[in-house]
Amino acid sequence: MIDPNKSRRASIAVFALLYLGYCISYIDRAAIALSLVAIGKEFNVGSAALGVVMSTFYISYAAMQIPGGWIADRWGSKKVIVVSVAFWSLFTLMTGLAWSLASLIAIRFIFGLGEGGYPGAAVKGVTESCARADRPKMSALLMSSNYVGSFIAPLAIAPLILYLGWRHAFVVAGIAGVVFALFYLFAVKDTHQKRDASGRATRIDGAATRALLKMPLMWKILLTWFGMGIVNKGLDAWMPAYLLTERHLDLKAVGMLTPLPFVAASISTALGGWILTRWFDGREKWLMAACCVISGFFLYEMYTAETVTGVIAFQSIVYFFKSFVFAGVFALPTKFLPQKLIGTGAGMVNFGGQVAGFVAPAVIGLLVSMTGNYNAVFGFLIAATALAAVTSLSIGLASENDARRLGTAEEA
Repeated sequence: MIDPNKSRRASIAVFALLYLGYCISYIDRAAIALSLVAIGKEFNVGSAALGVVMSTFYISYAAMQIPGGWIADRWGSKKVIVVSVAFWSLFTLMTGLAWSLASLIAIRFIFGLGEGGYPGAAVKGVTESCARADRPKMSALLMSSNYVGSFIAPLAIAPLILYLGWRHAFVVAGIAGVVFALFYLFAVKDTHQKRDASGRATRIDGAATRALLKMPLMWKILLTWFGMGIVNKGLDAWMPAYLLTERHLDLKAVGMLTPLPFVAASISTALGGWILTRWFDGREKWLMAACCVISGFFLYEMYTAETVTGVIAFQSIVYFFKSFVFAGVFALPTKFLPQKLIGTGAGMVNFGGQVAGFVAPAVIGLLVSMTGNYNAVFGFLIAATALAAVTSLSIGLASENDARRLGTAEEA
């Protein structure tokens, strides 16, 4: 007989490791944003080229979202997590060895391929060990790690860049990731269910997967996160450079101030799943649409703020409300998707955010290069919140036919 307390402790331990893995991934990603100015000086390139460096990662990262989730559905989360963390950590280390702009772009592209398998596998890993009713809350709580990692990153990476240089900072981060991958490999049991309740071998239903990829609801969720992902990835990528160049702060001050909005974001994301299930069950779109509109308003306040304190305060408010949308777009699919498609569904939603991750840094870099300031950038970000608000209002519940095609009724 399985001890429920022991099983619960094991589930919590796995969740904690998945949370930590996500934090490491965001530390590795944030390192490039904090290094942009130094990289630009060393390779003698401008904002447009640096935008390409940032966006290249998101091309490959986005491309791996759905395949990575599908592989986790097919072979279980553990295998994908270990390979993904080890792969991206190796290329984090190699980022510090880049010898030219072209090599840096190539390394960041391959880095994205490795990291792209993690999100779908991590959500799959959480849902493998929790009850169906708890999936929205636990999935949203897992997503809060993105902001905790982004909060920790400047505090960890900025001192490394200052004292060791940007190259050695990437080497240290890469080694830490490899150590984590080895620990996960030996410490975590593979919980992938190879057989169903009747003892038959389980396999991914191709028809259900195709139905998922064609499902209008999933595409509306994806597009909502694409819009808010423009804000998410745009600010993540360019705020350090904005504070350094437009607000004339030094790297030490940027390293101290940049994490503050992520505190607000981590709190709202962690609360988001609980609030959605407690007070907005069946009405999730109204909360998400309202948060999109509020985010747009405070982006304008950021733009017009006269002090750095005002910029950071308004950015924190933007991050707080946009993160409710983040929690919602990942919680919703876990509410109606069957276990066998959780990884693919999570990868599909994250694909929208990562396409935004490709678009936003490149467009912002181009706008700054063309205009010499950030005026047009804030207009671009506000327009993205309007797109997300309109799309989220069109979200409805999955129909019974959709549920049957996906096999939800089987699982219930």
